[in-house]
Amino acid sequence: MPILSKSIHSCFNRIKTSICALTLALSFNSYATDTSDIHFLVPGGAGGGWDSTARATGATLKEAGLADKVSYQNLSGGGGGKAIAYLIETAKKQQNTLMVNSTPIVIRSLAGVFPQTYRDLTPIAAIIADYGAFIVKNDAPYKDWNQLITEYKKSPAKIKFAGGSTRGSMDHLIAAAAVQNAGLNPRQLRYIPYDAGAKAMASLLSGETQVLSTGFGEALELAKSGQVRILAITAPERLKAAPDVPTLKEMGNPTVFANWRGFFAAPNLAKPKAEAFAKLLAEMQQSTAWNTTRDRYGWIDNYKANDEFIAFLDEQEKTMKALMQSLGFLKK
Repeated sequence: MPILSKSIHSCFNRIKTSICALTLALSFNSYATDTSDIHFLVPGGAGGGWDSTARATGATLKEAGLADKVSYQNLSGGGGGKAIAYLIETAKKQQNTLMVNSTPIVIRSLAGVFPQTYRDLTPIAAIIADYGAFIVKNDAPYKDWNQLITEYKKSPAKIKFAGGSTRGSMDHLIAAAAVQNAGLNPRQLRYIPYDAGAKAMASLLSGETQVLSTGFGEALELAKSGQVRILAITAPERLKAAPDVPTLKEMGNPTVFANWRGFFAAPNLAKPKAEAFAKLLAEMQQSTAWNTTRDRYGWIDNYKANDEFIAFLDEQEKTMKALMQSLGFLKK
């Protein structure tokens, strides 16, 4: 073979090898950041805020054409600790998993309900804020929050507050804060914990408890059934989704609190994949499908991703620790 022909042949082989290497690199990068198939891990049972957030997010991603396949897994136990431990222990198999969580991941870690913290996972993004709400049966004698507090003052033991999570959890803390801001002793509050909102709701309807402390999104859905009434919410002002529902603030109680909800991935998830998940959720919130979902639940957009989300979690840990200490849930 002439020298020139050999050179051309050698050059062609090098080009072919480079193209193959580039193709493989692009294919690997595409695979490493693929978010078309998502598995949602829910740390609680059906009917609660985590469950509704995960399923609403998955359904919206599909409707908006941002995901091809979504699946769900409810894994309750240990105040959410069972799901967190599972995600950590099986991390290598969970590269396409997003675990929904909220303020309780901070609260329960501080309280020692489970040994892990958000730092043991890969924070992806917070997507919504959901205010607290207090609901009663439709035929309950309490017409508003102040009337409930009047009855509570007479006999705190007779009015039991239900919540879809453990003692010292978000539902418990919001109720305790509202009672404290009414000038009463929060430690006298009778809080009955249930595993997820559906069971807590059943206790309210059966008369086992008198008040349900829950997220506004769940309260709004329950109120649509006509079986319950929302006495008050912890928003700073009335919400467009329920203009007839009063706030605690307008009734003289200064309790204002919003519970964020968002998603976490397995520990040590590659940064490109974490960023791809965060971008996916950002794109979802720009969709028409999301606007419909958000308004149906009365949620407020609260997008914070990656480093901004981590900084937010660090700050909230300090805030919640101070609140828990003031309410007697943590020693100072």
